[in-house]
Amino acid sequence: MTMISDHLDATGPGLPAPESDPPTRNPTRRLVIVVRADPVICGHSGEARNLAEAALTRGFDDVRIVTWPIDALLASGLPLKPLESVLPYSPGITVERPEAVGDYKVLDGRHLAGIVGRLVELFTEGVPTTAMSLYLTPHDTAVAQAARVARSTGMCAPLTTIAEAVGSDITNVVRTAVQEGRFGAAAQVLSTYLSNDVCVAVSEFTKQLIVQAATDVDRRWGTRYAEQCIERVDISYPAIDASAYTDLDSTETDRRLARRGLERDRYVMFLSRLSRAKGVDDLINGFAVSAARSRTKLVICGTGPEARDLRALALSTPDPERIVFFDDVDDAEKPHLLAGSSAYVLASKPRPEFVETFGIALAEKMLAGGGPIITCTTGGIPEAVGPHARMVPPGNPHAIANALAEVILGLSGGERTRWGQAARRYAMQFDRANVFDRLFAHVERHTAHAAA
Repeated sequence: MTMISDHLDATGPGLPAPESDPPTRNPTRRLVIVVRADPVICGHSGEARNLAEAALTRGFDDVRIVTWPIDALLASGLPLKPLESVLPYSPGITVERPEAVGDYKVLDGRHLAGIVGRLVELFTEGVPTTAMSLYLTPHDTAVAQAARVARSTGMCAPLTTIAEAVGSDITNVVRTAVQEGRFGAAAQVLSTYLSNDVCVAVSEFTKQLIVQAATDVDRRWGTRYAEQCIERVDISYPAIDASAYTDLDSTETDRRLARRGLERDRYVMFLSRLSRAKGVDDLINGFAVSAARSRTKLVICGTGPEARDLRALALSTPDPERIVFFDDVDDAEKPHLLAGSSAYVLASKPRPEFVETFGIALAEKMLAGGGPIITCTTGGIPEAVGPHARMVPPGNPHAIANALAEVILGLSGGERTRWGQAARRYAMQFDRANVFDRLFAHVERHTAHAAA
């Protein structure tokens, strides 16, 4: 099978090569992660990277991230980082991008067939493997199909599968299927998910979404998914490389801020996807009427479907020159911008197509330091921030305006320092080593139960 591997120069325009050294010649323990990986702008892309890096410190000598070809990502409409900004992976991690199988007569599933085929090969190479899918649709489908095929050959090495569900797996697939009366689509997602050895969700909120959706399916069609989900789904919070945020060089932070025309503690920051659910419109409107705008800028970092409309909204405010947009922030620069901000705002609000199921950027901000967080109790956000954020109601620009004045103008330096220290201590639970160890404790319990 032909493939594009990120070890090669032929990875697509601008993608750095190599991302890692070739894997060991005779690996003894393999982790395979199937995900929308870099350059996709997505918290779970970063999560996959962090789990892969943690695996190298926990006895895995061959880690594979299996993902989509660059040309498919470029054509998808997904928000992408600049290709040249993607950071390299450590030696021992291989990023594989299997090419599509079939030609134009295959209307859909060509890329999925490429991924499944490559997974079958990895599962039948004689190396004990743990395979993890991030997002159920379609990555869990790919792992489940590949596991079935590999086992049918009689050559499958010892294989353990983990599926991690995120909110959009439910809101974008199962809930829609229930609303439209499409039992098969809902059953396919839930049955495939529960066929894994270990089932996890990215937050307790996400688990409740799953259980509610399963309950809706059960009530309508007489199935028994909900009780299985209650019993079997564990929580695995997204993994973050805490050292990338806690070990910052202050001089380098000042240098990077100066390059952007920013001063430490003189800007409010947003960094995430520019979509309606993120509440950036409420942030712009709130900043425009806040007393805090007299001494701060508003820095909006990211790309997404609402970028053009949000820029137009910013131009309509009384001080448009105080609102700036950056669409080229890379992973190396992000921690410094977070650390230098006077406040970070994520005014996320529930939408039919998306509900914030954790808030990875919030945990990253707590690790980086800087000013307090202003956010909402939407979805899984309270799990990400604990008591270390100023909460405002979703969809309320005036509440954002008041909160900005409170945390920027009303807090003393000592209060801001204490707030930041407590927030960082709380967020250390999301460090990738801690998350990896808790996740594989679930795997070990499954293995012990299966052996018994």
